[in-house]
Amino acid sequence: MDEAKISENIEEYLEVLYRNGSNGEQVSTTQLSKELGIAPGSVTQMLKKLEDLGYITYTPYKGATLTDEGMKIAQKITRKHRILEKFLLDILKVKEENIHDQACEMEHTLSDEAERAICTMLHHPDLCPDENVIPACNFDFGSCQECFSQKDFDQVMNRKFNLLSISELTSSADGTISFIRGNEELLDEITDEGIKVGQHLKYEFMENTLTDNYSVIIDDKELNISSEMANNIFIRV
Repeated sequence: MDEAKISENIEEYLEVLYRNGSNGEQVSTTQLSKELGIAPGSVTQMLKKLEDLGYITYTPYKGATLTDEGMKIAQKITRKHRILEKFLLDILKVKEENIHDQACEMEHTLSDEAERAICTMLHHPDLCPDENVIPACNFDFGSCQECFSQKDFDQVMNRKFNLLSISELTSSADGTISFIRGNEELLDEITDEGIKVGQHLKYEFMENTLTDNYSVIIDDKELNISSEMANNIFIRV
């Protein structure tokens, strides 16, 4: 299906699935029904439709997980929602209790160009007001520095695979570092740790829940990195 023609209803389902199962966890019909405010029977019908479209894998009586294609769409709409929340709160000074509903209304019509402009205005944020990680953009960049210097985005290819930040991982995992987000200062800090795109990273566990340090192994070197770094280092799992 052409991504431009995906209905708001489908986007909402995929967004909830991503919010509850971005790391491959199964999300139950009951949980979806509760969050969407839709009867379980109607949720089951939609899940079957989403599976036919190739967006999810659905197991009756157990739940659903996103496919790679479903993850791609879910990350895109989730990114727009969370960036809009930050824009509404930080720039437009909308009351915090109102930003979620307003972002829900705006996310489906926000163009990619406007999303990119907001991201630049906000200096490439990593967290929304609820402290949830904003997914990476889908441009085929290795870092925000490449984005800074890009003049013609019509010539930029979209990334062919999905990414997760280290802080989004819920269990031990490993993959290739494929994107590092942040302003020049943060990118320099990450570089100073010897971290760069293309390295193999293995996530072990959160080292300290009080300081939010993450234990990782990068090219056989053990490191403890801050939560800010973990929010902005993305791997292809």
